[in-house]
Amino acid sequence: MPSAAHTLLTLNGVDIAIIGIYFAVCLGLGFYLKGQAETGEGFFLAGREMTAWIAGLSFVSANLGALELMGWAASAYQYGILATHWYWIGAIPAMLFLGIVMMPFYYISKTHSVPGYLQLRFGEASRGLSAISFALMTVLMSGINMYSMALVMKVVLGWDIHFSIWISSLTVAVYVALGGLRSAIFNEVLQFMLIWLGALVIPVLGLVETGGWAPLKSRIAQQLGTQDYTHLWSTLGSFQDNPMGIHWTGIVFGLGFVISFGYWTTDFLVVQRILSAKDLRSAKMAPIIGAGFKMLVPFIVILPGLLALGVLPYKLTGETQAVATGGHSYNEVLPLMLARYCGPGLLGLGITALIAGFMSGMAGNVSAFATVWTYDIYRAFLKRDATDAHYVSMGRWCTIIGVLVSIGTAYLVMQFQSIMDYVQALFSFFIAPLFGTVILGMLWKRATPAGGFWGLLAGTVSSIGMWGWVKADPSALSIVALSSHAKDMAENMYRGLWSWVICVGVTVIVSLLTQPKPEAELVGLVYGCTEIPHEKDAPLIQRPMFWAVAIGVVFVVLNVYFW
Repeated sequence: MPSAAHTLLTLNGVDIAIIGIYFAVCLGLGFYLKGQAETGEGFFLAGREMTAWIAGLSFVSANLGALELMGWAASAYQYGILATHWYWIGAIPAMLFLGIVMMPFYYISKTHSVPGYLQLRFGEASRGLSAISFALMTVLMSGINMYSMALVMKVVLGWDIHFSIWISSLTVAVYVALGGLRSAIFNEVLQFMLIWLGALVIPVLGLVETGGWAPLKSRIAQQLGTQDYTHLWSTLGSFQDNPMGIHWTGIVFGLGFVISFGYWTTDFLVVQRILSAKDLRSAKMAPIIGAGFKMLVPFIVILPGLLALGVLPYKLTGETQAVATGGHSYNEVLPLMLARYCGPGLLGLGITALIAGFMSGMAGNVSAFATVWTYDIYRAFLKRDATDAHYVSMGRWCTIIGVLVSIGTAYLVMQFQSIMDYVQALFSFFIAPLFGTVILGMLWKRATPAGGFWGLLAGTVSSIGMWGWVKADPSALSIVALSSHAKDMAENMYRGLWSWVICVGVTVIVSLLTQPKPEAELVGLVYGCTEIPHEKDAPLIQRPMFWAVAIGVVFVVLNVYFW
């Protein structure tokens, strides 16, 4: 096995030129769009001028960062095709639900953020709690993108990982600080195209080498002595029959409902892109367009990990064991596959795709962090009466500060065997209970401000408490995850489910014991109190519901085919 410290590849002049051109275009866009980001609406919400296609591609691209490319390739190597669940049942239903059910409320209320919606629905206390939780999660997530980029530089180019973290952290700060959300969105659309162009190299050449999907399945079965790694649903009847140690209830309810709906409908990192749409129909269509592209992403993200199971001549390990033995870890699957298939030119394109992924994910985090900090913490609690120009200036400064704070969080990622285990733990802490609060606020008129606050607090604290309980007493795993055979990812799914149940339960009980808001104050915020515009007179092919149903049918067909 080659040493992890060994430089796998060296960039030549063509590769360096491709990367250089990409950086020049990104920075050029930032400077070009600076003049359109001088107002709060322009800097934080891109002037609410984006078309459905631009907002939809940005919506997907903000999530398609280095975390996705590196982390899910690692998870596919570790857990097999089960990782695809995070793209299909763990994304598509929630994205369609966002477009059809929830976007009308976000858009009609003219909120600038998800914490902003909670302020309108439940009051300042709920807004403050969700804003602080989101800001904390965002800087922790930013560390993942930095670590991923530094890992690429370490494995492929031989750079010191600590040096790389500091260098990579500065790549996004300039263009987001200059052009705000508009600059982030246009760069994300560019990055989406580059990611697909560069990342397609591995699956195409890998399938050529293995002879196609069926021969690849046979290779994996021979390598591992089991076919469990290539079945999407058929191994989920028991905790012990699949590599993840999870039951179908954890996938369907923990991931498919709580974690997925929580992320895609309440995580401001992605919702912010949809709020930039030019009208309500565009806002509803954007996540539906995004769902169509999301179903294709496993081809460039999950398939490289499965190919590695079939073609790499040695077994990768967790990060801790890799450091101890001088070998490679799960997290290095994608760079290793780049080394296998990419020559001059193709390597530059592949590395550019990873850099684009890093910049996309990082830009999404820092732009969302800047908005929530400025509007939902700084303006709400520290300085209410400043000018619009002052808030724009604060947004630019906290973009820089957010990047610097994120550097420290990059080192936390090194403590986890797989990047995605770390991410799903964060989601179970902050996103799962937030979804409970938001969905009750939108669908139940009786939910009260006190119920919203105490439910969100109870869900968040209980999730962190369950995580600490299992860390202190590993035997508690059989209680939290319903099985002592559960792996880290399975534990995250069940922890998210229980935190959502606790959040909803506390919200309902407290709401029934406290005074609700008058219905007149809930107009534009809650079903039953709000008239939702519909596209009844539009041709069928132009209605969001038509396309949502079409995407849903394709989603079902794919799950049955890979059963």
